[in-house]
Amino acid sequence: MLEKHIVLEDIDPIVFYGVGNSHLLMLKALYPKLRITGRDNVLRVLGDEQQMGLFEQNVEAMRRQILKYNRISEEDILAIVNGEKTKDDAVKGVVVYSISGRPIKSRSENQQKLIDAFEKDDMIFAVGPAGTGKTYLSIALAVRSLKEKQAKKIILSRPAVEAGEKLGFLPGDMKEKIDPYLQPLYDALEDMIPAVKLQDMMEKHIIQIAPLAFMRGRTLSDAVVILDEAQNTTSAQLRMFLTRMGWNTKMIVTGDMTQIDLPRETKSGLREAIRVLRGVEGISFVELNKKDIVRHKLVTRIVNAYEAFDKEFKETDKAEKKEE
Repeated sequence: MLEKHIVLEDIDPIVFYGVGNSHLLMLKALYPKLRITGRDNVLRVLGDEQQMGLFEQNVEAMRRQILKYNRISEEDILAIVNGEKTKDDAVKGVVVYSISGRPIKSRSENQQKLIDAFEKDDMIFAVGPAGTGKTYLSIALAVRSLKEKQAKKIILSRPAVEAGEKLGFLPGDMKEKIDPYLQPLYDALEDMIPAVKLQDMMEKHIIQIAPLAFMRGRTLSDAVVILDEAQNTTSAQLRMFLTRMGWNTKMIVTGDMTQIDLPRETKSGLREAIRVLRGVEGISFVELNKKDIVRHKLVTRIVNAYEAFDKEFKETDKAEKKEE
């Protein structure tokens, strides 16, 4: 008789065991020659050596299924035990799955270009209007890299540009003042990683969220690094950020050139970087547009309305200057 202890690493054991231990009971029925008990994240298995080896392989396949898709069903368990693909594995083009089991994948041609650019190059600039999924998809790519152990950590950053409110007047300590600027990044992560696991990763600094100013002096290695809202960086800030890149690191810089909140006299670092770095080997530029908007249909209409307004304003402004 052989005894083994199998540790369920990086997953929620409750998902593995199933509601009312239904998955555990199913495994016991599928492996009658083994005595299987589970406590916390450790399986204690006693019995036939040959079945033990098969059981261990299938438990690892189940663990990977949960790690990748945040779920597993009895149908999935049967497919794994029979050496077949699960339904999720049969679906192509999925980056990761949300905690509710929703597949996160490209929903437009330009979103697919962003995914392809991430596979090909180490630095990507993704520029487009609100609602095109550039930030959400970038975070999904980072989460996938972490799950597949292609990266050891995720670092997310945003410039804390004061749009309407002064940081000094906001309540709380520095973290509480800065968190509202970073909330969109938290929202995306919470959609892809279970809350308890996300909290653990943040406490261990596997996932780091920080304002751009905190990047100075660091070398970012073995990571996927995302700078969001880069249109609100100055030239010096963005240059500082880009030169933080270390070994085995991928950087994604996202921004919307129609939403610059910098003072009028300050040039956008993103606008300058696109002009300076275009054509540099190893850097990809992905431009998303109104066709890529995946939010409520009104978002597209709002973007169209403002574009028409801006065009009319520029033409009126030119005409007034000529008259002067």
